[in-house]
Amino acid sequence: MTTAREIMTPDATCIGAEETLLEAAKKMTELGVGALPICGTDNKLKGMLTDRDIVVKALGQGKDPGQVKAGELAQGEAVTIGADDDTAEILRTMTEHKVRRLPVIDGHTLVGIVAQADVARALPDPQVGDLLQALSTD
Repeated sequence: MTTAREIMTPDATCIGAEETLLEAAKKMTELGVGALPICGTDNKLKGMLTDRDIVVKALGQGKDPGQVKAGELAQGEAVTIGADDDTAEILRTMTEHKVRRLPVIDGHTLVGIVAQADVARALPDPQVGDLLQALSTD
Protein backbone atom coordinates (compact mmCIF):
# COMPACT_ATOMS: atom_id res chain seq x y z
CA MET A 1 0.00 0.00 0.00
CA THR A 2 1.11 3.58 -0.65
CA THR A 3 2.83 5.41 2.25
CA ALA A 4 2.86 9.04 3.32
CA ARG A 5 6.51 9.27 2.26
CA GLU A 6 5.53 8.35 -1.31
CA ILE A 7 2.76 10.94 -1.72
CA MET A 8 3.87 13.83 0.52
CA THR A 9 5.30 17.14 -0.57
CA PRO A 10 8.83 16.90 0.85
CA ASP A 11 10.89 19.56 2.60
CA ALA A 12 8.08 21.40 4.34
CA THR A 13 9.04 24.96 5.24
CA CYS A 14 8.20 25.94 8.81
CA ILE A 15 7.10 29.26 10.17
CA GLY A 16 8.78 29.93 13.49
CA ALA A 17 6.48 30.16 16.50
CA GLU A 18 7.98 33.61 17.22
CA GLU A 19 7.50 34.91 13.67
CA THR A 20 4.52 37.15 12.99
CA LEU A 21 1.43 36.31 10.98
CA LEU A 22 2.52 38.95 8.47
CA GLU A 23 5.79 37.06 7.97
CA ALA A 24 3.80 33.82 7.66
CA ALA A 25 1.51 35.35 5.02
CA LYS A 26 4.52 36.54 3.02
CA LYS A 27 6.11 33.09 3.24
CA MET A 28 2.85 31.44 2.12
CA THR A 29 2.69 33.80 -0.84
CA GLU A 30 6.31 33.14 -1.83
CA LEU A 31 5.83 29.37 -1.59
CA GLY A 32 2.35 29.34 -3.14
CA VAL A 33 0.88 27.39 -0.22
CA GLY A 34 -2.11 27.87 2.08
CA ALA A 35 -0.61 26.35 5.22
CA LEU A 36 2.69 26.14 7.06
CA PRO A 37 3.81 23.98 9.96
CA ILE A 38 4.60 26.03 13.08
CA CYS A 39 7.98 25.09 14.54
CA GLY A 40 9.26 26.15 17.93
CA THR A 41 12.74 27.34 18.81
CA ASP A 42 13.43 23.70 19.80
CA ASN A 43 12.65 22.72 16.16
CA LYS A 44 9.65 20.70 17.34
CA LEU A 45 6.33 20.92 15.55
CA LYS A 46 3.84 23.12 17.43
CA GLY A 47 0.93 22.99 15.00
CA MET A 48 -0.24 24.11 11.58
CA LEU A 49 -1.06 27.65 10.48
CA THR A 50 -3.44 28.15 7.58
CA ASP A 51 -4.29 31.20 5.55
CA ARG A 52 -7.81 30.86 6.96
CA ASP A 53 -6.41 31.00 10.52
CA ILE A 54 -4.75 34.31 9.70
CA VAL A 55 -7.97 35.75 8.31
CA VAL A 56 -10.47 34.38 10.85
CA LYS A 57 -8.43 34.34 14.07
CA ALA A 58 -6.48 37.55 13.51
CA LEU A 59 -7.69 39.91 10.79
CA GLY A 60 -11.36 39.14 11.37
CA GLN A 61 -10.93 39.99 15.05
CA GLY A 62 -9.10 43.24 14.37
CA LYS A 63 -5.68 41.94 15.44
CA ASP A 64 -2.51 43.31 13.87
CA PRO A 65 -0.84 40.53 11.81
CA GLY A 66 2.47 42.33 12.28
CA GLN A 67 2.18 41.84 16.05
CA VAL A 68 0.53 38.43 16.50
CA LYS A 69 3.01 35.52 16.63
CA ALA A 70 2.33 32.32 14.67
CA GLY A 71 2.77 30.29 17.86
CA GLU A 72 -0.19 32.09 19.43
CA LEU A 73 -2.46 30.30 16.95
CA ALA A 74 -1.01 26.82 17.56
CA GLN A 75 -3.68 24.79 19.33
CA GLY A 76 -2.74 21.80 21.46
CA GLU A 77 -0.68 18.96 20.09
CA ALA A 78 -0.23 18.87 16.33
CA VAL A 79 -1.99 16.08 14.44
CA THR A 80 0.67 14.28 12.41
CA ILE A 81 1.23 11.12 10.39
CA GLY A 82 4.28 8.88 10.28
CA ALA A 83 6.31 8.79 7.07
CA ASP A 84 5.73 5.06 6.72
CA ASP A 85 2.00 5.10 7.54
CA ASP A 86 -0.20 3.96 4.68
CA THR A 87 -3.06 5.76 2.95
CA ALA A 88 -5.64 3.97 5.10
CA GLU A 89 -4.07 5.48 8.24
CA ILE A 90 -3.78 8.89 6.57
CA LEU A 91 -7.46 8.72 5.58
CA ARG A 92 -8.47 7.68 9.11
CA THR A 93 -6.42 10.47 10.72
CA MET A 94 -7.70 13.17 8.37
CA THR A 95 -11.28 12.04 8.83
CA GLU A 96 -11.07 11.67 12.62
CA HIS A 97 -9.45 15.08 13.14
CA LYS A 98 -11.21 16.83 10.22
CA VAL A 99 -7.96 18.18 8.78
CA ARG A 100 -7.00 18.61 5.14
CA ARG A 101 -3.23 18.66 5.66
CA LEU A 102 -1.00 16.50 7.83
CA PRO A 103 2.64 17.12 8.71
CA VAL A 104 4.66 13.97 8.01
CA ILE A 105 7.08 12.97 10.75
CA ASP A 106 10.00 10.56 10.51
CA GLY A 107 11.03 9.92 14.11
CA HIS A 108 10.95 13.45 15.50
CA THR A 109 11.82 15.18 12.24
CA LEU A 110 9.32 16.96 9.99
CA VAL A 111 9.93 15.58 6.49
CA GLY A 112 6.92 16.79 4.51
CA ILE A 113 3.21 17.53 4.29
CA VAL A 114 0.41 15.30 2.97
CA ALA A 115 -2.55 17.27 1.65
CA GLN A 116 -6.07 16.09 0.90
CA ALA A 117 -5.30 16.25 -2.83
CA ASP A 118 -2.23 14.00 -2.40
CA VAL A 119 -4.38 11.37 -0.69
CA ALA A 120 -7.17 11.72 -3.26
CA ARG A 121 -4.72 10.94 -6.07
CA ALA A 122 -3.50 7.80 -4.24
CA LEU A 123 -6.87 6.32 -3.22
CA PRO A 124 -9.39 4.30 -5.24
CA ASP A 125 -12.40 6.40 -6.32
CA PRO A 126 -14.92 5.25 -3.63
CA GLN A 127 -12.50 6.13 -0.80
CA VAL A 128 -11.84 9.56 -2.31
CA GLY A 129 -15.55 10.32 -2.08
CA ASP A 130 -15.60 9.19 1.55
CA LEU A 131 -12.65 11.46 2.38
CA LEU A 132 -14.14 14.48 0.66
CA GLN A 133 -17.51 13.94 2.35
CA ALA A 134 -15.93 13.49 5.80
CA LEU A 135 -13.87 16.66 5.49
CA SER A 136 -16.64 18.75 3.95
CA THR A 137 -19.18 18.31 6.75
CA ASP A 138 -19.08 20.05 10.11
